Amino acid sequence: MALIKLDDVSVRKYDTTVLNGISWEIQKGEQWAIIGPNGSGKTTLLDVIAGKWPVWKGKLQYGFDKPIRDAIEFVPNDYSFNRIVSAGAEYYQQRFHSYEAERAPSVRAILTDQLKPVGTVNENSVHLEPSKIDNVQLEKVSELLSIKNLLDHPFVTLSNGETRRMLLAKSLLKHPEILILDNPFAGLDVLSREVLRSALDELAKSGVTIIIATIATQIPPCVTQVLEMSHGSIEKISSIGSFKIGTPDIEAFPQPDPEKLESFGLPNFVDFETAIDLRNIKVKYNKDQILKGISWKIRKGEKWALSGANGSGKSTLLSIITADNPQRFANDFDLFDKKRGGIGASIWDIKQKIGHVSPELHLYFPKNTTVFKTIASGFFDATGIFFKKLTYIQIARVHEVAELLHVHPLIEKDFSQLSKGEQRLVLLARALVKNPPLLILDEPCQGLDTVSIEYFKSVVDAICKTQERTLIYVSHYLNEIPSCVTRFLKLEKGEVLEDS
Repeated sequence: MALIKLDDVSVRKYDTTVLNGISWEIQKGEQWAIIGPNGSGKTTLLDVIAGKWPVWKGKLQYGFDKPIRDAIEFVPNDYSFNRIVSAGAEYYQQRFHSYEAERAPSVRAILTDQLKPVGTVNENSVHLEPSKIDNVQLEKVSELLSIKNLLDHPFVTLSNGETRRMLLAKSLLKHPEILILDNPFAGLDVLSREVLRSALDELAKSGVTIIIATIATQIPPCVTQVLEMSHGSIEKISSIGSFKIGTPDIEAFPQPDPEKLESFGLPNFVDFETAIDLRNIKVKYNKDQILKGISWKIRKGEKWALSGANGSGKSTLLSIITADNPQRFANDFDLFDKKRGGIGASIWDIKQKIGHVSPELHLYFPKNTTVFKTIASGFFDATGIFFKKLTYIQIARVHEVAELLHVHPLIEKDFSQLSKGEQRLVLLARALVKNPPLLILDEPCQGLDTVSIEYFKSVVDAICKTQERTLIYVSHYLNEIPSCVTRFLKLEKGEVLEDS
């Protein structure tokens, strides 16, 4: 009997059918990749086979005797699957607060289930149950995913990519028969992607069945079968030997409507010469020096790409600029020609001039709000919930930006009902809605399909044509960087490696 068999399965979420007539068998020894555009149903299909979402019609059968939770380990692309990590990750700016590092459990504590009560600094003052994870296994998995050097770090201080590797390690320590991963390469630097590919190859050789939702260009070498999805149905199933990645015709990709772009025009605030002037910026958490004296000057109208490996300090550096890091008060910098702490340089004065999106913002963004309110919250730099009445101009603006990024058909849906790729496009609309003079786009294309990436790049290029708009763009993929970018800053271990 097949390990997993779906027979004419249909699935509804809320009031919408998201999977329709899925028939699919997974045999022992097969390794599967699931690909398809945003909203095609990839994540829902993973939820169903992992037993996390019920079948509406049809039949789902398993060819093993163990309980599903013992045989299958599902690693989504956020913290939601891990109760302890999810409880410890409380709010967006948390990783930038040094006192949170003191009270948060270490990576080792999470991986071994040896968690002290929140707020207890001295581990010797509490009784810890013996770990069920032996040190040999912990060392093996830590080396497999290159996190051995992070074991004694507080987990809240990890970068986005480092956190992903930690959560995968947590799953591997459970010795699953079937490992399900949702878009695991998103947010990983070049080295981390190679580490993950090698780890998956080792797991496949050891007999673990791997099912991975990803994009066509990131299918790992261990995969033997490919399932292609479209609009909630299976479009094609093929062996990896017969599967061919189509070469995208960039010229045929949709381009933004010039009439819709006209409403952007000049940013709402242009009265400055230098957007950012950072002088010898240093950030330290306990004994860890995250930023080691970084100076960076960005003049109005410049378009920069910020790069560096996972953990190099990119997000920490940006948190100084976006006023999310309390250690900004211990540093010397100007934003929009205003001295830190001076008149017109309050947190909200700064945020009003910045359109920002990041993996961390997406992770912590409230899901129980509508798409309309999510986009509109960008006017007030709120996370989805605001109590101010919108003007008619602001209401019209929300609709304009939603149409520009092709999310207007979703405008009345709850944010939680959207796929991760659709959610990211909505958050990008939120960043653009107030027409800010500075855009800080931290891995904005994470979770987007190829067509959406190319379209979004064309939107960024179009609205950044003016010399009145400044851009900082972060990505681990060169093909995701828009053509308007002409300046580059690369970080390595908290220092500037390259500035051009």
